[in-house]
Amino acid sequence: MAPGVFVPAAAVRMSAARSSGPGGQNVNKVASKVELRVDPHAITGLSDRARSRLLTKTAGRRDADGWIIVISQRTRDQHRNLEDARQKVRELITTAFIEPKRRRKTKPSKSARERRLSEKKRQGERKLHRRGGADD
Repeated sequence: MAPGVFVPAAAVRMSAARSSGPGGQNVNKVASKVELRVDPHAITGLSDRARSRLLTKTAGRRDADGWIIVISQRTRDQHRNLEDARQKVRELITTAFIEPKRRRKTKPSKSARERRLSEKKRQGERKLHRRGGADD
């Protein structure tokens, strides 16, 4: 995470559940899947623009209260899944600092327009000849 950015403990909620997928005899007994919820408004050290990018980026993974939901069930161990979920949160926050490049409008060159039109003309003539008898 970027220096100066801090996620307070009060802004994080963790819950565990039974994980899907393989797990042998453990799978029906151990709650190894971790669901981490983070309040994006409680994260300190984010600029307004970075917070806005974070909220936009996580729009599909927020609950009704606006908390970001991160789930991890990669391993059979709850502690490793918790660390994986924390790493995912760190990555989300880190990517919020990356300013997207501004798009510059461009126009096709005159020769590119001419190439496009001549190709369209050639394709149209090719299709005309396929018909077998247009008398134009």
